[in-house]
Amino acid sequence: MKKAATPQQIEHLLHDGMTIMIGGFMATGAPERLIDLLIQKDIRDITLITTDTGSPGRGSSRLIADKRVKKLYASHIGTNPETGKQMNEGTLEVELVPQGTLAERIRSAGAGLGGVLTPTGLGTIVAENKRVIDVDGQQFLLAPPLKADLALIKGSKVDRRGNVFYSKTTQNFNPLMATAAEIVIVEPEQLVELGEIAPEAVHTPSIFVDHILVDHINVNHIQVEDTQ
Repeated sequence: MKKAATPQQIEHLLHDGMTIMIGGFMATGAPERLIDLLIQKDIRDITLITTDTGSPGRGSSRLIADKRVKKLYASHIGTNPETGKQMNEGTLEVELVPQGTLAERIRSAGAGLGGVLTPTGLGTIVAENKRVIDVDGQQFLLAPPLKADLALIKGSKVDRRGNVFYSKTTQNFNPLMATAAEIVIVEPEQLVELGEIAPEAVHTPSIFVDHILVDHINVNHIQVEDTQ
């Protein structure tokens, strides 16, 4: 399978009605070029799974502004007024998920688990329409796994096999999302040779990465490997 991919080579993977995960936090670590591609291809009716919708003009907020998202799973939306506006108007369905629970629901999907039991949200609107399970006399909400058709992530360094390193807070949600989607596309900030990422510094192993976006970076004559 060829991992190096230009926008033209991955366009066929993008469709209306997809469930898409977008990594990062407050647009730090968000794959802006891949978001550009969703907009350029006029992809709509997206179910979006992301920790937040950033601030106007950055990250997934641009998908909200263009009204391309029909349902949103996120931890908070307060920094993007347009998200709250569409929610209050009834044009955007929003499920607010406590951030730790959101991470665990994604991790559960990646690990093939049936969900996670959490006390967070009991007695609040978070618990509406959720199963409550008693464990040794203590009640927990069953938070089901969250998986996606497509995960769009951004790596600070990506080697030619697709191993990914995230610098500092850009790591937020990217490694988890890379395990919980049918197709994973990584947007590298820097494409490097094998060995330039120390094995212990690999946050997302290449086995999880299907495609590496290579159109907008100087690859410095690095040959991105084809793997079978």
